[in-house]
Amino acid sequence: MDEVSRLIVVVLFEGVDLLDVTGPPEVFSLVQRESRDLTGYRVRLAAATMEPVTTAAGVRVLPDTTFAEAVAGPIDTLLVPGAVVVDEERRVHPVADPAVVDWVRRLAGRSRRVASVCVGAHLLAAAGLLDGKRATTHWSTAQRLAADFPAVEVDADPIFIRSGEVWTGAGISACLDLALALVAEDFGETMALRVARQLVMYLKRPGGQSQFSVPLEPVSTTRRIEELRLHIQRNLDQPLTVPELAAQAHVGERQLTRIFKQELGLTPSAYVESARVERARQQLESTDATLERIAGSCGFGTTDTLVRAFRRVLDSTPTEYRQRFRL
Repeated sequence: MDEVSRLIVVVLFEGVDLLDVTGPPEVFSLVQRESRDLTGYRVRLAAATMEPVTTAAGVRVLPDTTFAEAVAGPIDTLLVPGAVVVDEERRVHPVADPAVVDWVRRLAGRSRRVASVCVGAHLLAAAGLLDGKRATTHWSTAQRLAADFPAVEVDADPIFIRSGEVWTGAGISACLDLALALVAEDFGETMALRVARQLVMYLKRPGGQSQFSVPLEPVSTTRRIEELRLHIQRNLDQPLTVPELAAQAHVGERQLTRIFKQELGLTPSAYVESARVERARQQLESTDATLERIAGSCGFGTTDTLVRAFRRVLDSTPTEYRQRFRL
């Protein structure tokens, strides 16, 4: 499609998350502002009717068109936001109204690419658009997505994932990262970085950037593992081999691996690597230490080992990370 036909249709429905709807269009609007030579995007909000839609924040939004009108023509990008309800026990449940799901399926058939924001991934999955694809969503509903749609390969860690012409984004502010990635695909990295600067964002984060850092992961219910995690954090510059950790926990190596997988979903070695990457991230963000010094203090030994670990965990290099995240 040429630049004039870059029509973005945002799906609207009752209870939709407000930032999911308004965040990406703010990114798209800055493309036009940043270049006099580009037509940029046209954003249209589509709903079942032309009546105002009340978002989860209580703010009412006016649609530009109806689903029936939107499905009549070609669409460059279909953007599907999400919505949740919270029960009395504070459990989060994604909303996937069958009527909206049906319209999403029909609109997707008219679209060059489709992108979901936050729990909008549940709508895409219900429409069959994620079958056989890798996808992400907000961490709070990722397990539900995987359970409800076993044909979808759910990865709750990245802030966004591209699988062919279907994109899925993580929660809340990650909608801006997803939108910037779409801008980068359409108009190049330079334009995306210029837009990020206008948004007063420190960077345009890569899709592999994790939604969580290691210290924010759920606390284990096993005191032995919690004590071992603390030991790891205090001794990241040491070898921390599986035999040494098993001896520290007074268990066998196989039992240690089984406990780690049950409690943290990782092998001991993978957890140690993640903890070291997290420590290195902090130093890259807040210090001017050389990569050699960071590699040594975090237990990587060499910069090559540090780089390989960063690529595995964050899909980035330490140098790229520092350029984007330096405080």
